[in-house]
Amino acid sequence: MAPTLASGQLVVGRRTDELRPGDVVIVSQGGLEKIKRIERQQGSLLYLLGDNPTASTDSRSFGWVQADTIVAKVVWPKL
Repeated sequence: MAPTLASGQLVVGRRTDELRPGDVVIVSQGGLEKIKRIERQQGSLLYLLGDNPTASTDSRSFGWVQADTIVAKVVWPKL
């Protein structure tokens, strides 16, 4: 699958505690901010996947993440 966002594309995020599978989020992971999609959720744990699995570093590499590592939910462009 091709990436949903192009490299360098501008996005707008909104801080929220209302997260669910399918949401595209900005996550702080390993000192970097990454954009990933929530695949699964178990309480405050999130499993994040990139939309381009062959070139993505995501929960398959770094495991489940705490919801408090989410910086924002991407609200624009509408994905």
